[in-house]
Parts: sequence; C-alpha cells; structure tokens
Amino acid sequence: MRFFEHPQDLSGIHYLLYAYNGLVVLLLAGFMSLTQWKINRSMTARSFLDSLSTVPWPAIYIFCSAVLAFGGLFLLSWLYRGHVHGRFWRYMIILLEILACIFVMRSINMAYDGVVLLVVADLVCAYQGRQQRIILLAAMLGLYMITNYNLAALQMKVVPLSAYMAYYAADVQGWLWAVSNLFTSLNLIIFVLYMTMLVQSQHQEKERIQSLNNQLGQANMRLNEANGKLRAYAIEVEHMAETRERNRLAREIHDTLGHALTSIMAGIDACMATIDAAPEFTKQQLPKIREAAKHGITDVRRSVRKLRPDDLEQLSPQQAMGQMVESFAAASGMEIVFRQMEWPQNLREDEAEVIYRVVQEGITNANRHGHASQVTIDLYEKEGQLHIILKDNGIGCQAITAGFGLRHMKERLVLLKGSLKCTGSDGFLIEASIPLNRGGALS
Repeated sequence: MRFFEHPQDLSGIHYLLYAYNGLVVLLLAGFMSLTQWKINRSMTARSFLDSLSTVPWPAIYIFCSAVLAFGGLFLLSWLYRGHVHGRFWRYMIILLEILACIFVMRSINMAYDGVVLLVVADLVCAYQGRQQRIILLAAMLGLYMITNYNLAALQMKVVPLSAYMAYYAADVQGWLWAVSNLFTSLNLIIFVLYMTMLVQSQHQEKERIQSLNNQLGQANMRLNEANGKLRAYAIEVEHMAETRERNRLAREIHDTLGHALTSIMAGIDACMATIDAAPEFTKQQLPKIREAAKHGITDVRRSVRKLRPDDLEQLSPQQAMGQMVESFAAASGMEIVFRQMEWPQNLREDEAEVIYRVVQEGITNANRHGHASQVTIDLYEKEGQLHIILKDNGIGCQAITAGFGLRHMKERLVLLKGSLKCTGSDGFLIEASIPLNRGGALS
C-alpha cells in the first residue's frame, strides 16, 4: 500500500509533526505557568518551594522561552531542509538545532522530550550514506543522554512535572498523567508514520532511478544498433555512388576517347594509303589528325576533372589544402598541426590532387579509426621527392589491414610512381612520397 504519491505529502507530514509538537510544548508551558500562578494566588508558594530542590522560573519566563525556543527550532529546521547549501553551514545549523531543542526542553522543565524526534527526523531525512553515519549516531546518542531525565538532572536543576501535578487532586492528577502519556504516544505514532513514508519515498526514488537507468541503457543499445545500421547503409550508398560514378566515367571516356581514337586511326589509314601517291594530301591530313587527338585529350581531361574537389578547381592547391584541414578540424574538434609546410611550385593537377587526397584520407582515418585528438603533418621536398608525413596520437594498431581508403591512396601514389608506408605501433604513421616532374605537365 502506498501512503503517498508526491513528495508534497512527505513535507505535509513533517509540518504536521512540528505543529503537533508545538501544540504540546505550548500546552505544557501554559499548564506550568498557570499552575505556578495558581500556587502563588493560593498562598501555598512556601510549601511548594520547600518541596523543590531548586527555584522555578517565573511563569511568564517559562511560557515565553518555550514559545521563542520552539519558533527558533522550526526556523532552523526550515533552513536545514533546503534553504542553506554547503556542508559546513548545514553542520552548523544542525548543531544550532540541537541546542534549540535542548533549550525548548529546558523551558518546560524536561517534562516532554518528543521534540528530540524533530531533530532526528531532519538528520535522517538528510542522511546521505557513510559520510554522515558518525554524525548521525553521535547526535542521536547525545540527544538521548541529554533528554533522559535522570542524566539531565545531573547537569540541569529543573522542577519536575510531578511537582506541578501535585498541586491538584488525585483524580485530576490521573487525568493529567494520562494526557501527558497520550502526548508522547501520539508523537511517536506521527514520527513512525513519517519515517515509514520517508523510507517508502527513498525506495520509490531508487526504483525510479533504476527504471531511468534501464531505459537509458535500452536507449543506448537502440542507438548503437541504429548507428551500426546507419554506418552499413552509408558504406553501401558510398559503394553504389562510386560504382555509378565509375560506370559513368567509363562510358564517357569510352565515348569521347573511342571517338577520338577512331577518327585518328581513320586519318592514319588514309595517310598510309596516300603517302606515296599524294604526299601533299597526306601533309594536309596530318594537322587534322593532330587536332582530333588534341580534342580527344581535352575531352578526357574534362571528364577526369569532374572528379576533382571543387576547392582544387577554385583555389590554389595550398589554399584548398588549408581550407579542407581547417573545416575538418572545426567539425571534428581534432587538432591538426602543420609542422613543416613547403609547398612545391609548378605542380601538375594530378600531383596536387594526390597530395590533397593523401592528407584528406589520413586525417579522416585518424579520426574515424584511430580516435585521435591530434594529427601533425609534414610536407616537404627532398632530393626530387615530395614527402608527406602524417602522425596521429590515436590508438594505432598492431596488424595493419589495408581498407578501401589506404588501397585507394596507394593506387593514386603508384600511378605517379610514388610509395606509401604505414606503421601503427605508436599512434598511426603515414609516409607517402612522389617524384616531382619539373616542367612535365602535359600539353
């Protein structure tokens, strides 16, 4: 059975506990003050004082101190329960709360110790595990020792409740003691109800947190599955796009280059047939054949150029490289540093594209597979060779298995008579080199 469904219900029973104890303190203080006033009015004060071991407080002092002390106790409890933050200040407030509790009990001559349960309720409510276990036990033990009348009497000289009750007749005393015991019993009932609800609240909170953790775990599993499917789909789409582009390029090159070669072969055949009989005609045909070859080369270059990145078409190779690296670093959060940047002059288009693709694939692999946070790039010329070195601080790998990216990178380098070496013992290292052909650009 659930006693409550909302945290406000627990707060309500806490205020009920305080309201009940405030009423009991008020009634006891009023009873003692009224009895003392009646004793003074009945001219029996002398006999009353002779039966006591100490002089009682004046009636007005008893009532006012009890009310003020309980008001301070309530204010401290309100601060302790959420209006003061910081471990030091919370410890100070609970210490003041204990002192206020003791003063309340002293004001009513230790006749009622139920207010101790108010402090215990605050301590238990704010209990947060092993760190506060010693403080909780010490505070509760101290409160018990202080509130036990036999122990408190050793330190405090108070007028017992029985001395005030002795003023009344025996049958009235019986009723007064019954009411006093009822006060204590009802306070215990309310406190037990509060503790039951507190335990239930904490249990429900643990169940809620566990449920949220389970939901989060399931969501993470679904997310991982979705990410796996998405990666597989992306790879499939990439392969399909590559296949379509290769087929398109093959068709276009076949059409353009086939047409040009056919035209050239026909022109050459015609020249071979007429070179002896009509040499002047042959001479006239040769420029036409050359023009057909030139057109064919132009068409092939135009087809191949469509595969180049837009940045390489619009910017210089060095600017395109810088923009690509900067964009990738901003998107991935990875630090990319050029330790050495000696960009060669008079690069052919195919050389510039290979350099661009090597760096692009290298930083992509460092992020995707190596989970690196930093990549350093060296680009320099030495002994007619252009060297490209990429080093990351990722997880590396002991056995290198060339995937599509590395194979494609190597294929590009081989076409330029270059080389590629990779090591994965300390992060991942890519060393690429290509020979530079000065003035070797195709016409």
